[in-house]
Amino acid sequence: MPPELPSAITLGDAVRETQRQLKAAGIEEAGREARLIVASVCGLPTSEIIVRPERPLGVDEQQRLAGMVVRRCAREPISRILGEREFYGRRFKLSAATLDPRPDSETLIDAVLGLVSRERWAGRPIRILDIGTGTGCLLLTLLAELPNATGLGTDISAEALKTAAANAEALELAERASFARHDVLEGVNGPFDLVISNPPYIETGVIAGLDPEVQGFDPVAALDGGPDGLAIYRRIAGDLGRVLTGWVVLEVGAGQADAVASVFQQAFVKTRQAELRRYDDLGGHTRCVAIRLQT
Repeated sequence: MPPELPSAITLGDAVRETQRQLKAAGIEEAGREARLIVASVCGLPTSEIIVRPERPLGVDEQQRLAGMVVRRCAREPISRILGEREFYGRRFKLSAATLDPRPDSETLIDAVLGLVSRERWAGRPIRILDIGTGTGCLLLTLLAELPNATGLGTDISAEALKTAAANAEALELAERASFARHDVLEGVNGPFDLVISNPPYIETGVIAGLDPEVQGFDPVAALDGGPDGLAIYRRIAGDLGRVLTGWVVLEVGAGQADAVASVFQQAFVKTRQAELRRYDDLGGHTRCVAIRLQT
């Protein structure tokens, strides 16, 4: 267990001591995370720590800080400790039932916005379905960026749906977003112009070896994509033609793009031809595939 903080400390002291403990625990961005933790404990913006390093911490603040440091040194993600994650410039509350949104998932947002522009949909109503919505970050970000859009977010977890609905309220998007409990596409009625999803895509046998921050804190149901990581993609593809009129945009794992594209092309070839697009993340890896059924 990390050593206790001194009995009387200032903001500057707290940041330095927190950074030291996080660094000793092997946390890579110890300095940045120390500032975030101290700012959260004190209810201050991080800029306040820089301009008022002499400001003292109260006893309650010191106790909360010590608790947060213990949790982070035990590899609980900083976003879980703070209870929120920034995504595409907006803050989203997390819960134990939701995946912690990743920066790479912003690739899906950029892909959809590009497709909307390409299709010249900006001037007409757009209906979006988000399968496995979790925090709602994908659906709600798109609704915020597309004022002419409405959407349905589905999830198998009732707790995740509560979290998504709370985020919709906080972002003042509740009037254009609805959430309902469904298992993939079972019981979902269309039509939808866009179907989006960041489904579970990690192979079952790999999960136990993931980083502690992922394996120990993200819900397994949001990670486990079956023996080959493609189980949920197959389920989506098998029923998608019933509800989709435009594009389906999917996040994929590293090296999965070809396999996922093949799943959807095989599902659609019996009825309609499909147009395929791929989108890389900032690391140069294909992170999303977009498929449109040709009419």
